[in-house]
Amino acid sequence: MPGDTAATAKNIIASESLFRLAFVSGLVAQTVQILLVLVLYKLLKPVNKNLALLMVIFSLVGIPIAMLNLLNQFAALHLLSGVDYLTLFESGQLQAQAMFFLDLYKHGIIIAQIFWGLWLLPLGYLVFKSGFLPRILGILLIIGGLGYLIDFFIFILFPNFEVTVSQFAFIGELLFPLWLLIKGVNVEQWEKHALESA
Repeated sequence: MPGDTAATAKNIIASESLFRLAFVSGLVAQTVQILLVLVLYKLLKPVNKNLALLMVIFSLVGIPIAMLNLLNQFAALHLLSGVDYLTLFESGQLQAQAMFFLDLYKHGIIIAQIFWGLWLLPLGYLVFKSGFLPRILGILLIIGGLGYLIDFFIFILFPNFEVTVSQFAFIGELLFPLWLLIKGVNVEQWEKHALESA
């Protein structure tokens, strides 16, 4: 509940299992991202090995930032859990500290977004140049990457400006895996790139 520390704390405690599930889901998502980027490297390496490697580096740098940032969520829950040694603090103090960690989590997400944006730029370019995937997907991925980067700069430079560009630029991130799952790649074109790069 924005602006209401006590209500936020109450909601977290009332939905502790859901909060813990969100924490675990975040860790699983980041772990899956490691596997995903390695598969995409193998798929897109024939287009341009250096850009595919850059894509992997940007992704792998962002993953530990996002995973460590999840500790801020867990810290907020821990403060509200009623552990014995925290009884030295008043309820309002614990709630304020929990909100502090939730705000840190929000800031940590923004830092991770730098790398979420940066990895999408070479990915989008590789998809665009591949010939075995639709060019429009590459364009949408590049737009998504730029959206994350714009969000970072808006958040840091204009903190009172309540605009989130990436919420409108995620379409490429949604359509790209769907395309791979449903349609796949043009195998003939992929093999042609693989032979040329060998």
